[in-house]
Amino acid sequence: MKDKKTSFFEDVYAVVKLIPKGRVTSYGAIASYLGSKGSARMVGWALIASHPLTDIPAWRVVNRNGLLTGKQHFENANAMQNALESEGLTIIDDQIQDFEKHFWDPAKELL
Repeated sequence: MKDKKTSFFEDVYAVVKLIPKGRVTSYGAIASYLGSKGSARMVGWALIASHPLTDIPAWRVVNRNGLLTGKQHFENANAMQNALESEGLTIIDDQIQDFEKHFWDPAKELL
């Protein structure tokens, strides 16, 4: 849940840092976990702002259907896909294959 002493962006970063290699979550799952259901877009803004921070694995956050909707915000068009593939995921047409198998839900994993 959201810590009252930190900003929403900092809370997003804390959750994203916990996503294991080879797993992904969605913008909405993070927003919901932080008690801000309906704020998926704000999670996306936080991740765009995180790119200068090298310790935030923003490439592990995709849309609810497993699409790489944030890929245009990386240093090049293939960076997000390359990072995920280096962690063992298969991407076809900008979509994670076996998305449900790789999905990491912070509400369940961070009890």
